[in-house]
Amino acid sequence: MYKLLLSWRYLRTRYIALASIVSVTLGVGTLIVVNSVMAGFAHEMHVRLKGILSDIVFESHSLDGFTRPDWHAEEIRKIVGGDMLSMTTAVHVPAIVHIRARGQLLPRQVMLIGVDEATYGDVSQFREYLIHAENRQKLSFQLREDGYGDKDHPLPPSGWRHRRAAAVIEKEYLQQQEEMYRESQKLEGSQPQPVEGEPVIPTSPFAGSKPEEKVEEFDKSKEQYTGAILGIALGCIKQRDADGKVKDYYLCRPGDDVTITFASAGQKPQALNQQFTVVDFYESKMSEYDSGFVFVPLRALQDARGMTDAVTTIQLKLRPGADLNAVRDKLRERFPAEEYPYRIQTWRDMQGPLLSAVQMETTLLNILLFLIIAVAGFGILATFFMIVVEKTKDIGILKALGAPSRGVMSIFLSYGFSLGLVGSGAGMIGGLLFVFYINDIAKVIEWMTGQEVFDPTVYYFSRIPTIIEPMTIVGVVFGAVLIAVLASVLPAIRAARLHPVQALRYE
Repeated sequence: MYKLLLSWRYLRTRYIALASIVSVTLGVGTLIVVNSVMAGFAHEMHVRLKGILSDIVFESHSLDGFTRPDWHAEEIRKIVGGDMLSMTTAVHVPAIVHIRARGQLLPRQVMLIGVDEATYGDVSQFREYLIHAENRQKLSFQLREDGYGDKDHPLPPSGWRHRRAAAVIEKEYLQQQEEMYRESQKLEGSQPQPVEGEPVIPTSPFAGSKPEEKVEEFDKSKEQYTGAILGIALGCIKQRDADGKVKDYYLCRPGDDVTITFASAGQKPQALNQQFTVVDFYESKMSEYDSGFVFVPLRALQDARGMTDAVTTIQLKLRPGADLNAVRDKLRERFPAEEYPYRIQTWRDMQGPLLSAVQMETTLLNILLFLIIAVAGFGILATFFMIVVEKTKDIGILKALGAPSRGVMSIFLSYGFSLGLVGSGAGMIGGLLFVFYINDIAKVIEWMTGQEVFDPTVYYFSRIPTIIEPMTIVGVVFGAVLIAVLASVLPAIRAARLHPVQALRYE
């Protein structure tokens, strides 16, 4: 009992102990906040990566792809068995999308992906990131009448309503240009008569067809080209206006036409240009995807490239809990790289460098922040040595009265344990409160500094994501208490080894 009473007395009367407690509190609180925020960021990143990637990707090294996708699919089903939930085929090819905005043609390098409308949404969360609500339910490359945008994705008028209005404006503009051209021809006078035997060269840009020929015109107000879904960063730019508010400026929107240049299949690929109609936007909030992907119907891309039934990739979704690495290894064994020009990877393999970088960053932060608690441990060590020196007489009296060395040692160990427990407990409570109100604290910081914590033109989220992991909190608290106890071991051993005669010699 005397051990607890002495520990409590030292804890109450020694203000230097308060500094040690504060150090431990700050270290534990900082570790909890950093780990919660990093876990939140990692979770958001995993969710968004999985939004476009399936569990296992079976792809060809060649842009021409591989034939007989049905045979490959059947072989894969035999190997994967009951672990497979769904499968789809796709074609990936580098391309350049040309967007006409404000009288200029803006080229953007993209990855053109031909997808199967019926199955592509089953292997990933692709549909969940589409803007139009009906496309999130059932993917379609047909332009919708309207309904694009909501409170989370405010879009200007889009769809067929916008396309019809744009077609009327374009028709009126062309008519004005034609009238201006004809007026200029009248002012220049009559055109010279052609010499007999020479071909007639039309002088008007609107001429060129023989009167008896009937040219079937493409009516944009009633027809659309093959549908395309663009990453939202391709058609939208976030910028600040004069008032400092962030606004979305749209280069194109659903209902507009874009031109995509891509390579044909075969030994001698040629550049192909094809018109597509934007039917929706894709927003995963991963800039790499939102600014680099364009999705079109699989059959249309195969026909345009001359691929017949060839595909470049087969994507698999496995049941929850399935061992992705084991399934990948089985597929690699069936299709060895020495015989088949295929690359078989899990989604984690494809994003390995990014995931490893985040994990390494989290580990380094934990190590650096644990040094704060280590500094507090050295403070506890120095404090206890001072107490041993100062209380040498008291220790001698205790041992003279019959206190065992183990009992004297336990006094200092209990003192260290108390410092660690109080400091880590206060740090845990403070850290959890900070995590719960971190977004409110961010608003206060923005109000005080006049600057946004996360610039919306750079980051795609408006709130700081956090996830509290109980095991991490337990580990941090346990580590802090352990450091405090270890820091008290050497002073406790020194106090236990004091002989009563030596301690009371000069008293």
